[in-house]
Amino acid sequence: MADSGASDDEVVFEIEHCIRFFKNGRVERFFGSDPVPASTDAATGVASKDRAISPNVSVRLYLPPAAKEAGDNGGKKKVPVLVYFHGGGFCLHTAFNFVFHGYLSSLAARTGAIVVSVDYRLAPEHPIPAAYEDAWQAVVWVASHASGSGEESWLADHADFSRLCLAGESSGANIAHHMAMRAGTEELPHGARIRGIALIHPYFLGAGKVPSEDNDPVMAKNVVTMWSMVCPGTTGVDDPRINPLAAGAPALDALACGHVLVCVADKDVVCDRGIAYGEGLRASGWAGEVEILEVAGQGHCFHLVDFACADAVTQDDAIARLVLVRPLEKETKTLLGEVHCIPVFSVGEMSSSFGTFSGLDSCPFCSGESLKKVRSRLIYCQITWLSLS
Repeated sequence: MADSGASDDEVVFEIEHCIRFFKNGRVERFFGSDPVPASTDAATGVASKDRAISPNVSVRLYLPPAAKEAGDNGGKKKVPVLVYFHGGGFCLHTAFNFVFHGYLSSLAARTGAIVVSVDYRLAPEHPIPAAYEDAWQAVVWVASHASGSGEESWLADHADFSRLCLAGESSGANIAHHMAMRAGTEELPHGARIRGIALIHPYFLGAGKVPSEDNDPVMAKNVVTMWSMVCPGTTGVDDPRINPLAAGAPALDALACGHVLVCVADKDVVCDRGIAYGEGLRASGWAGEVEILEVAGQGHCFHLVDFACADAVTQDDAIARLVLVRPLEKETKTLLGEVHCIPVFSVGEMSSSFGTFSGLDSCPFCSGESLKKVRSRLIYCQITWLSLS
């Protein structure tokens, strides 16, 4: 019996300085498990608070200063909503640790959105699909405020549910994808719809080697083993939960949103998996718009190490564009006696019209801000879109 006990306490898998799994089911986590209290961030003015929405699921809400401004006709200002799922291979971190608290305070300030950060149950104590179930419960809870009422005043008073987006990094990006797929088969309360999703360095796998795995062959092997530890019932790396492109996976054209941003870092072992996902989505017949943003010279979740660095800001700016643009069908504005069509996003499609600016090099509606081009298909000015909305 003594030998059996010793065997049960054997380490069966370890990622150095991160996590250790034991045969008897015990797990040791070396960082990311200690929460910091909700607060008002001195640098950004973003306020935060926590709410338990069930015995298993809690969220931390971040309210940007923009939400405190007066809205139209003196009413309360409405701002976008971003539901965020943290990463950590489904087995690490609380959503309330100091890294995510700092990053999401910054992201709420940059996007001007209410950010709802979800603290879901972790494997191996709660193996997959527990994280998916908890995440869906959180999305449904957020959407329950879409009627303008509900238990959380920040959402009831300030949330613009025409700009409801999901995001996450690593395993959190995996979760965001699956939530958007589930929203295609299960209705959200009050007719709420997911406008877009941002998948940051998504944790996807698949059979066959991809070149980005050569960035760190040991880590490439570890992320495969880790999947089997957090999802004991898996069929392997072509399980549709970890490989949305696998044969037998639900068709991607059912993804229930209009816009997808995939962020990858070229030194990340899962970089090529993320690119393949974006390209597969484009080829699937899905009616939405995909943007793939690749950052050179950076590794997995680099932005959490320094979310003020130039590459992190570029990445967050792309998330802000996804979140901020209001889904209007069409707006017109008169300039110098002419009518100028301002192309904007609509749900599930990209307007094919282009604005006419009489050859101007700057936007005539927003104090000279430069016009921007997105994937050579659309000329727009973000500030103009916001003012027109």
